Amino acid sequence: MPSTKKTLHFMGSALATAMSVGVMGYCMSTQWSTITMECAKVGTSFFNGTAVITLELFVGISNRYFCPLFGGRDTFQVIPKLAEIGVTPVVLHALVLCLLALCLLFSACSILISLYNSVSNPYETYMGPIGVYVCSALSACLSVVVLVIFVVNVTVTSMAEDLVKNFSEDADLRNKSSEMKLGYYLILLYTLLSLLAIALIYMYDHAAYTQRREQQRPTEDAPKEIMMY
Repeated sequence: MPSTKKTLHFMGSALATAMSVGVMGYCMSTQWSTITMECAKVGTSFFNGTAVITLELFVGISNRYFCPLFGGRDTFQVIPKLAEIGVTPVVLHALVLCLLALCLLFSACSILISLYNSVSNPYETYMGPIGVYVCSALSACLSVVVLVIFVVNVTVTSMAEDLVKNFSEDADLRNKSSEMKLGYYLILLYTLLSLLAIALIYMYDHAAYTQRREQQRPTEDAPKEIMMY
């Protein structure tokens, strides 16, 4: 049976990872960004309207105020709608979803390995601390990549403008501004919790390594009187 200290550290790591999974589940169901643009009718220079695209991962909302005339409100499925407007936005968004799914998979593996180590003493293989390091590190790294890709898709590509024009072809748009929402920032919390899981295991692993070194101290450290015999 593992020591109480080992059990506490690995259970703490499993708890931190489980919390990160809960955070990820919530962030995937809430808003990620709002993109606002000034709007006018094509052929005019009077930008008195506004178009606002609100994005979740799976559902989006297009709100148009006097854009170009009376405006309107439309709810759409993100992936099918992005597939209509171009290749790059839908590929980037699909990549975000795939990476988030991989994050959840690696987090699940990290939880299982941590729970296994809390009730047993496996060797130093992928089923030991190494497994937690690898799974949690991959989760943290992929979540950071998700943040970068999503920002690029929102700010660099013409996704928002194309979405508005998909609903109103005679709209002329300018001055796009983007605001990241709660779902986006919760990914940062997911990353921190994954790193916390690594830190808890490292603290135990380092302490266990130091203890082993103390127990295996070479004989040259022994008193000279003892070595004479």
